[in-house]
Amino acid sequence: MPRHLLLRLKAPLIAFGGETIDNYGVIRDFPALSMITGLFANALGWRREDRVLHDDLQNRLIMGSRLNTPAQHFTDFQTAQLAGDDKGLTTWGIPEERRGGANTYQGPHLRYRDYHADLDVLVALRLAPAHESPTLDDLAHALDHPARPLFIGRKSCLPSQRIFAGWQEADNVLHALQIACPPQINPAQSVRMQWPDGEGQLAGDRLLDVCDERSWTSGVHGGWRPIREGSFTPRGA
Repeated sequence: MPRHLLLRLKAPLIAFGGETIDNYGVIRDFPALSMITGLFANALGWRREDRVLHDDLQNRLIMGSRLNTPAQHFTDFQTAQLAGDDKGLTTWGIPEERRGGANTYQGPHLRYRDYHADLDVLVALRLAPAHESPTLDDLAHALDHPARPLFIGRKSCLPSQRIFAGWQEADNVLHALQIACPPQINPAQSVRMQWPDGEGQLAGDRLLDVCDERSWTSGVHGGWRPIREGSFTPRGA
């Protein structure tokens, strides 16, 4: 059976980012392929300029996730008064500033950022091909000995426990999510899962397309990949 690496994403605040429009930062219920790629890249000490490394790792990831707790959303309203000479830091290395006439500085800089509250998510993944560098063992070691502090989606979202959660041998990603680390839930409660199409099927699951891959060369998201979403009640829960 293939070996799958398990991640536990648990924190008071988590942000699985979705499509950002203007100053609205929305979230998804499940972690994006690009976010998990960035998490590993940060642990390995890669820089944003290492675009080929990011793209190669993202292309090798076969990943699914399970919500051990229901998704609870809230919106954080952020405001800052920026003067003409004030600039904001950005992830792409170019200072952000106001553009326009003097009247544009009279109003505050507004942003809305969505977050998950008290979320607990299990991620199961493997690499294809498995023998190339970095290997699953390299990724596991990096999570326990990260080159930089790790966060889950946004820098304010610090994990509340160890992210590396062990290993699981399973036929496919869905099977790994079903049998790994049973969550402590009510016996009548089911959990939601998302996994790649071709990695197993559940009765009543849905086939969807998601846009969660980043072109690390261009710096934008694009393209669609087929995934499945479904629910099940874990054994022993």
